[in-house]
Amino acid sequence: MLNQQEMMKILPYQVPKSRAQMLILYCVRRMGAWGLHDAMAANAMLNNFGLSYQRPLILLRNYMQESAKTSVKRIKIAPCCCRRATHDEKNMLTILALSLDNPHKATSHLTLLTGMVDNMRLLTCAQALSAAFTDLGHPISSQMQDD
Repeated sequence: MLNQQEMMKILPYQVPKSRAQMLILYCVRRMGAWGLHDAMAANAMLNNFGLSYQRPLILLRNYMQESAKTSVKRIKIAPCCCRRATHDEKNMLTILALSLDNPHKATSHLTLLTGMVDNMRLLTCAQALSAAFTDLGHPISSQMQDD
């Protein structure tokens, strides 16, 4: 069993307070564990966006798939019920928050996430997903907190 210091090293961040980021984090964790077509992730999107849920759901699936395909390192995610987050989860959410307003900074986070320098396809996926959330009234803007 891990002690608290080891746990804080693996999960150094609190989950975000933003509803949009909480939704994305939940869906990322569900899709990471159960696959891109996880019904619980789709249901969470439906509950949040109503009948407009398909656009953000498909774009999130694309973002997840492109992240996995582009990355040369393993992207670490925590279980759904965990109230803390990994470095990779923080980077994924930070990329989405920065992708529209500051793509250069988002690209540096993409390099940290994937271990690759050329991330233009993944940046485009992040921008489309962030735009979809913004268009539907849930902008991805707040950052996660260190503990």
